[in-house]
Amino acid sequence: MSNAEKIIEAARYHSEEIICPNVDQWESSLDYPIDAAKEAAKNGLLGLYCPKEFGGQGLSFAEGIPVFEELGRGEGLYAFSFSMHNIVTFAICSFGQEKLRDHWAPKLTSGKALGGFVLTEPQSGSDAARVRTHAVVNKNGSYTINGSKAWVSLADVADIFLVVVKTSEKPGKDDIAMVAVPKDTPGLSFGKPYDKLVSSFLPIADMFLENVTVPAENVIFPPGKGLSGSLMAIDIARTSIAAGCCGLISSSLDLALTFARDRKMFGRSELEFQGIQWMLADVATDLEASRLLYKNAARLIGTPEGTVAAAHAKRFTPDAAQRAIATCMQVLGGTGLLTPSAIERNYRIAPVMKMVDGTTEIQRVVISRSLQKYAETLPTKEEQECN
Repeated sequence: MSNAEKIIEAARYHSEEIICPNVDQWESSLDYPIDAAKEAAKNGLLGLYCPKEFGGQGLSFAEGIPVFEELGRGEGLYAFSFSMHNIVTFAICSFGQEKLRDHWAPKLTSGKALGGFVLTEPQSGSDAARVRTHAVVNKNGSYTINGSKAWVSLADVADIFLVVVKTSEKPGKDDIAMVAVPKDTPGLSFGKPYDKLVSSFLPIADMFLENVTVPAENVIFPPGKGLSGSLMAIDIARTSIAAGCCGLISSSLDLALTFARDRKMFGRSELEFQGIQWMLADVATDLEASRLLYKNAARLIGTPEGTVAAAHAKRFTPDAAQRAIATCMQVLGGTGLLTPSAIERNYRIAPVMKMVDGTTEIQRVVISRSLQKYAETLPTKEEQECN
């Protein structure tokens, strides 16, 4: 068994033995399950893309992103928090300066520390180039940051955050940078966690930065490279979310199949009725299509085709998940409405997956722009008619 296969098995075990038996308790306690995250770290789930010399697994994105399908079977937004952490760990291991990397990478891969990625602001959700949080670059290379961020996952729980900032007052993207800000940095604070539809244990809140100063070695991407680094992180996140949606679909399908197989009505199993069979066949097709999309995107991350591939996956799979889970709930009848239950929780998580890291509509914008560029390469109508 390859290392990638072992990590997938570890993710499956974590989902079945750690998430599923405890997720209802997590919801009621409102506390992020730090102990569960530490257990995940022991099995290599918090350093997927980081080199082994720093305690990571050294996996490619194609090898590592299927982990989030397994975790998504247990709880989709818990899986999402791990995807954010792994993006931070990857960025620090791959692009961080030596002092920062040597200090933080072993902590992040071992679960002694958690990481968060911070881009969104109140006035700039999907428009990453409109960042207003401002950093002054001091003479010694340190950054002093002022501003606010919104929708910060693992707010006040993560130990280090990668924060996207502007370094001048000029409009545009040429001055955007990304810096690492430890949670205990003076001037960094968080608002009250948002009240959300689901996954109340995952803190998401506003971040406030008031004269937050970090040293030069905390710069991950200097001015001019911060936006491209952020966009790559978004591609990874979108593909990971698509994988997590497959977990939502597959767990819901398993529940519906088991229920329909075991429930007897009109002298036979519910699963023997053609209407039920066709409903679940459509769910199975959506699951297969979603898997192909996210696995293709994972393979292409970092290439010129990666962004559009991630957009296709993020555009299709959350919609497919919402559609599939509703179908599975229908198969369960009234039982599907009972709480707490995995299928009811999946039904609440699926719409969130459509929103985070770029809405469904934003993915259509990305795809449409690629089509416009492609259209410019096509022969004219007259040339096509001649052919």
